Amino acid sequence: MSDVARLAGVSHQTVSRVLNGHPNVRPATRDRVQAAIRELGYRRNSAARALVTRRSGAIGIVTTGSMQFGPATTLAVLEQSARAAGYFVTVAMAPDPTPEVLTGVLDSLMDQAVEGVVVIAPVEQVARAAQAVSAQLPVLLISAADADAFEPPVLHVDQAAGVHLVVEHLTGLGHRDVVHVAGPPEWFDAQVRQRAWWEALAGAGLVPRADLVGDWSAASGYAAAQELLTDLPQAVFASNDQMALGVLHAFAEAGVGVPEQVSVVGFDDVVGSDHYIPPLTTVQQDFVTLGRRAIEVLVAQIAGAEEVAEPVTPSLVVRASTGPAREAAPAGREAAPQARPSTGTASAGRQ
Repeated sequence: MSDVARLAGVSHQTVSRVLNGHPNVRPATRDRVQAAIRELGYRRNSAARALVTRRSGAIGIVTTGSMQFGPATTLAVLEQSARAAGYFVTVAMAPDPTPEVLTGVLDSLMDQAVEGVVVIAPVEQVARAAQAVSAQLPVLLISAADADAFEPPVLHVDQAAGVHLVVEHLTGLGHRDVVHVAGPPEWFDAQVRQRAWWEALAGAGLVPRADLVGDWSAASGYAAAQELLTDLPQAVFASNDQMALGVLHAFAEAGVGVPEQVSVVGFDDVVGSDHYIPPLTTVQQDFVTLGRRAIEVLVAQIAGAEEVAEPVTPSLVVRASTGPAREAAPAGREAAPQARPSTGTASAGRQ
């Protein structure tokens, strides 16, 4: 910085102001300093700066490395939001998220003096490992987990609200014979969506068929839909867009009209879902807002302040895969007080 100041003919303090984006610097002076920086190839020494300020300017992001749309998109928007807030990001992946592996990953981030950590926690063992280190540095969970069950703040897109939008849409179209292709039971998102599905339908006076269980893949949605071909429901709610794609594939292959015979709804609004055949009605998760809010909450924690981690509101995108219900079976499906979510597999029969 002294070399830059000497070449630009300014003080060391003026160079510091330019580097930190301080507004009280004349444009001509700023241009001279920036020209000197370019000529000298100056780069900040982050380690030295951290020693002086006692701040590393870095945050850690922990992820399982899942390529599923939700975790992958969340990682991308977190990194962008952190940079926009002036933080350097260190991403640590734990593809095999055992407690030992996760503890090692989090210890490594603390060794790098990160100021806080965002943990993308789709399953319980990841959330529990993050909780174990939350007493040592600020931690924020991005998870559909119950916020009351964990010490670190939990931020998420409101999964239950999204499912209620689906149920309101389907029942508004007259659908009464409906089925859910659920996600893998160990995922928080799948658990919340399944529970909300049953609760929302009970509130509408309906009992759905027993859930079929997939693994987020299009192949599992395809397999689930094949089980429905001999006795078609009026509507299928797939717990993510990839499984909905598989459902559409199976129905198209069998000559089942969507939405003329069966309406299909997904969840996520993945890139390209508007080009499925037919274009998919789905729940859109606002990951951009999620990432921005996550960094705001974590930065507030780092500063010793409290920031409420309010859920991010989703929206329903209505497209051509849903339409008015065909005539229901004579018996119908009226609500029963004992109705509970199924925990069966994709081969489960009807309730």
